Amino acid sequence: MKAVETKIEYRTSAQVAKVFGVSAKRVQQLTADGVIETEETPKGRRYPWEKTVTQYIAFLSEKANGREKKQTDANLETEKLSAEVRIKEAKAEAAELELAELRGEMHRAQDVEAIVTDSALYLRSMLMALPGRMAVDLANAKTAPEASEVVKKEVYGILNAMAQYKYDPAEYKKRVRERRGWNEQQHEKENQ
Repeated sequence: MKAVETKIEYRTSAQVAKVFGVSAKRVQQLTADGVIETEETPKGRRYPWEKTVTQYIAFLSEKANGREKKQTDANLETEKLSAEVRIKEAKAEAAELELAELRGEMHRAQDVEAIVTDSALYLRSMLMALPGRMAVDLANAKTAPEASEVVKKEVYGILNAMAQYKYDPAEYKKRVRERRGWNEQQHEKENQ
């Protein structure tokens, strides 16, 4: 079997520049940088066409991948910085909320719920005691209007007791200290 000879086509720098869409000077620079190679021919130094195209495509591919990697690295760095900013903003907001809580300017829902629950339990206990407190007075009442007055007096007493409730910042501060595990001695040292 005979070996097939392939004829190598050669191009000048001007021809390569035209096909690649660059200047002849740029082709010479690519040659000087070792991106593409020339070979000695009877007509002088020329570019072996297939090899030159392959080398130039490889160069462009590496260049594109390098840029893409740099772009990706830049995007990742930007995302990382954005994430760090969001984390720092969240920490600052949490610190502001904690400070507002310690100053008594804001209360946690669990503290408000506990105090409201205590108030509701107090009201419940007063209502549950109502029949026992009124039984004797109602038994002694001779008419319905008298019984009505006894009930009205006791209900108004409970309502007045509930109306006496006042917001007590110290109660909320106490709950904050308890939740944080601070004891009274630490609190007294802070206030001195």
